[in-house]
Amino acid sequence: MEPMAHLGVGVGWRPEIADAVERLPGLDWVEVVAENICPGHLPEPLLRLRERGVRVVPHGVSLGLGGAGRPDPEKLAALAERAVALGAPLVTEHIAFVRTASPALEAGHLLPVQRTRDALDVLCENVRIAQDALPVPLALENIAALVSWPGEELTEAQFLAELVERTGVRLLIDVANLHTNRVNRGEDPAAVLDAIPLEALAYVHVAGGVERGGVWHDTHAHPVPPAVLELLAGLRSRVAPPGVLLERDDDFPPEEELAAELAAIRATAAIGRPQADGAGAVPRRRPSRGPAAAVGGPSRAAAPAGSAQAGRALAAPAQAAPAPVATAPDPGAAAGEGTSGGGRAGGLEAARTRVGLEQAALLSALVAGTPVPEGFDRQRIRVQARALAAKRASVVAKVAPELPGILGGADPFREAFLAYARTRPMAGGYRRDALDFAEHLLVRDLPADPAARRRLTSWWRDRAGARPPRRVVRWARALAGRAA
Repeated sequence: MEPMAHLGVGVGWRPEIADAVERLPGLDWVEVVAENICPGHLPEPLLRLRERGVRVVPHGVSLGLGGAGRPDPEKLAALAERAVALGAPLVTEHIAFVRTASPALEAGHLLPVQRTRDALDVLCENVRIAQDALPVPLALENIAALVSWPGEELTEAQFLAELVERTGVRLLIDVANLHTNRVNRGEDPAAVLDAIPLEALAYVHVAGGVERGGVWHDTHAHPVPPAVLELLAGLRSRVAPPGVLLERDDDFPPEEELAAELAAIRATAAIGRPQADGAGAVPRRRPSRGPAAAVGGPSRAAAPAGSAQAGRALAAPAQAAPAPVATAPDPGAAAGEGTSGGGRAGGLEAARTRVGLEQAALLSALVAGTPVPEGFDRQRIRVQARALAAKRASVVAKVAPELPGILGGADPFREAFLAYARTRPMAGGYRRDALDFAEHLLVRDLPADPAARRRLTSWWRDRAGARPPRRVVRWARALAGRAA
């Protein structure tokens, strides 16, 4: 596998710290949340960084490639569009599931994929579909988790190694997530780093968190702890990472503290500045194998001559296939099963069904209050459910900042929203959730203050584009809600 282009040391770009990021000394590149930018209306600070030669990598959070369903073509097209608009050398996503189709539920968070053969088969096929739809290489990130799946068949390292061997995908290793999983799930970060194919490393994430009650919360809102820097040093002792990036999503520190953290990361990873020569060259991934090409989007090889897509595909020579990676024995191999999962109890479609049923049972327990599936740690499920509800309330308050003001402040808003969330799982995005919450209050003739209710009605009408429900409709819905 050809080495990745050298990125250097970067920071997660967020609007709240855009001015500070522009002034950070020695900044080599930035990463943006792909879903938070519009290709035709890039923020001015981001455009200025690009004009300076600072590279920008889009980081997706909503594909859910570890989910039972195939990747959404519209979401893939949107991610591809952002890669083109930013001139990105690669795009990144997560090894996670974020939603289920039946029932239609959204986690609003990255949830861990089962480390089973079924889940690996589904993930590999989804990765191939994504690779064929994207104009640049794809790298996938290991996630942090509070809960463990019962009956797992592979370790984290075995799962990642086989994923790389079967798809040629790159890895984005988050050392803060390795630390989180050490505290929360008893996993050994050194064992993961020893066994994964580090030649597939695209870059590294570093972030802070906090421990409460024996649980590590990967907040991205606290300073990077020494334990995470130690893991970065351990990774550096095994391989020179092409890039390292500091993530910070909330409770942003003063500019000098950000600069000091970046300096500590650069010193720990012993990363120098990128060279100008070949700054944009990134090796092309190997072609995907299996039937994904027939069902995925257009491949890079099929890009029109002279297009931006074709230019990026030809920026570097095609890479050789990686050497075989040692993995756990496949229990189906003796029965003549292929790596596509076609020989295991009904093939890939049956695997998707099994994975989907398991994920739906877990997500329903987390967001809809259904019974906890057998084998899960019930206390951890409760902790995760509370964390999901709190994150949901926090994000809704950010995307609809008028609502706390209408409801009398942050505390009354949070109390009302958490009461709503207990019986109303999120089925769409956070903006849809904010509208549904407002309608839920109006159906119940809330808030009690008539002036506040009028303000809420006006807010809802401006965004929903329709009249709020008539009183008879509100009564009917309220009765139906109580009956449910």
